[in-house]
Order: sequence, then structure tokens, then C-alpha cells
Amino acid sequence: MRPYTITGKKDTRSGFGDAMTELGRSREDVVALCADLTGSLKLDTFIREHPDRFFQAGIAEANMISVGTGLAVGGKVPFVSTFAAFATGRVYDQIRQSVAYTDANVKIAASHAGLTLGEDGATHQIMEDIGLMKMLPNMVVINPCDYNQTKAATLAAADYRGPVYLRFGRPVEPVYTPEDEPFEIGKAVQWSEGGDVTILATGHLMWRAIQAAEQLEREGVGVDLFNIHTIKPLDGEAVLASVRKTGCVVTCEEHMMNGGLGDSVAQLLGRHFPVPQEYVAVDDLFGESGTPAELLVKFGLDVPDVVAAARRAMQRRR
Repeated sequence: MRPYTITGKKDTRSGFGDAMTELGRSREDVVALCADLTGSLKLDTFIREHPDRFFQAGIAEANMISVGTGLAVGGKVPFVSTFAAFATGRVYDQIRQSVAYTDANVKIAASHAGLTLGEDGATHQIMEDIGLMKMLPNMVVINPCDYNQTKAATLAAADYRGPVYLRFGRPVEPVYTPEDEPFEIGKAVQWSEGGDVTILATGHLMWRAIQAAEQLEREGVGVDLFNIHTIKPLDGEAVLASVRKTGCVVTCEEHMMNGGLGDSVAQLLGRHFPVPQEYVAVDDLFGESGTPAELLVKFGLDVPDVVAAARRAMQRRR
């Protein structure tokens, strides 16, 4: 297992907010837009320091996307921000037609994604957003795992020319990736090396996958564990190299089984190297109100579920 140190606990949305503060100070072309959720998106410092580069759209997300596209055409690097449920489903037409189709340099910053939004319940716990975004031509889809990686991903998105969907969340989670680790869009990060099972995890599920891999390794199981922070473009080279070695794979995500990381991996393997695959994902259900920890257990996204999926994948391979 790759060595790591837990340096504290923070929410991934704070990684976005702190990156925006840095970008505001270092780049005059970066602007921020928000749909009446500036506190939730951690934009207060950016707004205080650069009020002329912040645009409050109010509860008008479709208009925010259109304004952001116009700013991009004018040479700015706009980060349009709101909850993931509103940043995708509510404004899909505007994203498809104005951003993706024109290859506009717009960054869609989507917070409060997935089940770990918790008590806000099913209407806000969008788990279809990765699928919606990855199906759009030209769109890059990034789902970082902790505060440090979210901050690095936001900085990398600003440097990337083209549409980017950034997904992050509300719960306070361990910070375990190095603060100075470079972020390369489309490049998976390997966390452990083994020959028995491949585990591919993204977002908040990466921490659960690390704990599951540690348990499996204590039992003598060799785990090839990867942090897939970029869903699109998927690091197909790393995935295929791993499954050719292990012969089976588990995909872990806080998203619907349909349309997410597991779906992308299955398509890749179906074309190039079919092997048994198990999914740790939400199986065609809406969420419900509860604490993040309770919901991860109820919907089968916790550490024991990853361990059980790995055992099933290895059994199917045999």
C-alpha cells in the first residue's frame, strides 16, 4: 500500500473554495458565478477580494450557464457553481447546446453531489450527474477524492482549455493525498499493487476502497488499487494493464451503477479485455434522508461492501 498520512478532515468543497482564492490572486482572467449558494460553494474569500470578478446569478441556473459561456467567449475562464443537482439536470440543455457543442472554456463546479449530501434527501442527492456529463462530447469529468485533490483538480481545470465538470461534496472526510501532489487530468493514481484483484475507486469512495484494500491485504489478497479521479477521459491504459494482470475488477463510486465509472470501465473491458466485474454503486434507486454514514451503509457503499465485491470478483474469475 502506498504510504499516506491523514493530515486532518475537510470537505472537498473547501478544496474548491481555497483553489478559487488562489486563482483569484494569480489569474486576472478567472471569474466566478454562483446560483445563490456562495456560502455552500466556499466562495466568500474570492468575492471579498475580487467583487468585480464575481457574478451572482440568483436562482437562475440556466441563465448562469449562458452568462458563463458568454464570458468564456470574451476570453475569461468562468467557474459556474451550484449544487450538482442543479448544475446538471436542471440546466442540461444549456450545457449541451452552449457549452459542450461550442467547446466553450466553461468550468462547471458542482457541489453537494451523491448520497453523502445526507439529510437534504433524494431531491438533492443526484447520482446521475457523471453519466449526464460524460455523455457530452468535449466534456471532461473530474471527481476528486479529498480536499487536497479537489484543490489541485480545480487549479488544473483552470489551465485546461475546454469544458470541465468538477464534482465534489459536503461531508467532512479525511485528507490523505499529498498537498503537493501534481494533478494530471486523465491519469489514474495507483495506491497499491497486487495480482489478485483490481479495485478502481473515485470520489468519496476512494477512502472506503483504501480501507477495504488494507483489510484484504491483511488476509493475503494482493490488491491493485487505483484512484480514478478523472472519469472522462478514462485512463484506459492503466485499467487494462491492471485487469490483464488480475483478471477481475471492482468499481467503486457514489453514483448510479448506470452511467458512472463502472459503466465506463465495462465499456472499455467489453471492447478490449472482458473480465468479471463487480460494482459498488447505487443500483437504480433514489436516495433518502439520513446521515452520510448511515446512507453509505444502507445503499451498500461502505468498506465491507467493497471487500465483499472483491471476493465475488475473484470467485467469478476462478
